[in-house]
Amino acid sequence: MDHSAPDFGFSSAGRPPPDGGLYGLRVFVVEDEALVVMMLEDMLADLGCIIMGVAGTVAQALERVTNSTMIDAAILDVNLGGEKIYPVADMLTEREVPFVFSTGYGPGDLIARYPCSQTLAKPYLTEALARVLAECCQRPPPHLRH
Repeated sequence: MDHSAPDFGFSSAGRPPPDGGLYGLRVFVVEDEALVVMMLEDMLADLGCIIMGVAGTVAQALERVTNSTMIDAAILDVNLGGEKIYPVADMLTEREVPFVFSTGYGPGDLIARYPCSQTLAKPYLTEALARVLAECCQRPPPHLRH
């Protein structure tokens, strides 16, 4: 399967459809494990999401985020071959694109660094993914939070 996505850009809303569902939500996946990518593709498809692309390294992810504007949400593996995902999370935060961390190592310093973020502990079920995606996409943009 081709993991490249056409360059559509980022939506300004970064929100799911008004009905609160995830159908049509444009999701960018950053994950370096092929089996996890395949699992996520299946889960997201089951939820009706559109996969806007997959990156396996921080450099690939930064390039795709820089050149895109229509990503509604992202799922970020915290550790990509020993490299932390923080530069990608920082860029998404600047663009007000909600994201979910996916990790097998526990929250670590994620809560301190990204207090409004959601974290999924690997392995997780489709229901857990749906819940955290819906929660992170329902939050107001950072500049409107109190």
